[in-house]
Amino acid sequence: MIVYHGSNVVVSKPVLVKQNRFLDFGYGFYTTTNKQQAVGFAQKVSKRRSEGSPSVSIYEIDERKAFSDCRTLIFESANEAWLDFVADNRSGKQLSETYDLVFGPVANDDVYTTFTLYTSGVLTKEQTLDALKIKKLYNQLVFTSEKALSYIKFVGTVDLNG
Repeated sequence: MIVYHGSNVVVSKPVLVKQNRFLDFGYGFYTTTNKQQAVGFAQKVSKRRSEGSPSVSIYEIDERKAFSDCRTLIFESANEAWLDFVADNRSGKQLSETYDLVFGPVANDDVYTTFTLYTSGVLTKEQTLDALKIKKLYNQLVFTSEKALSYIKFVGTVDLNG
C-alpha cells in the first residue's frame, strides 16, 4: 500500500509527536492513500504555520503484515462505531492508544460542519450518519506506536510543481 503525508516539510523519518489539538483518530502519525488529500493538507499546514513549503512525503507499507502484526482498528465506513470513536477522540479521550494502527474514513473539511452539528447536539447520531452517507469521504491510516512506525518505508516526495 502506498500512503502519503502532507506537511510543511518533507518527513523522511516519521516520528510520533504529541499534538496540541484533538484529532479524529487521536495521537499519531497521519497518512492517507489519497494523494490529493495529502496535497490539500500540505497546503493548509504550510499556510497555517507560515513556514516551510507544502510537501507530500510518500511511503510504502506492507499492510497485510502490519495489520496482522499490530493491534489494528479498521473502520470500513463512516458507521456508528466510527462516529463514536472520532467524537471521543476529538473530545480528548485519546482512544487510539489501545491500537498501533487505525484505518478508516477521515472527517475532513467537507464533513466538519455536519460533525460539529452532531457534537454540539443539533443533529442526532442517525441524522449525522445519514448526512455522511452522501459525502465523499477519503481515508486515513494513523500510526500510533513505534511498533507501527517500524512498518513504514519512506520512498520519496510528490512533485508539487508540475
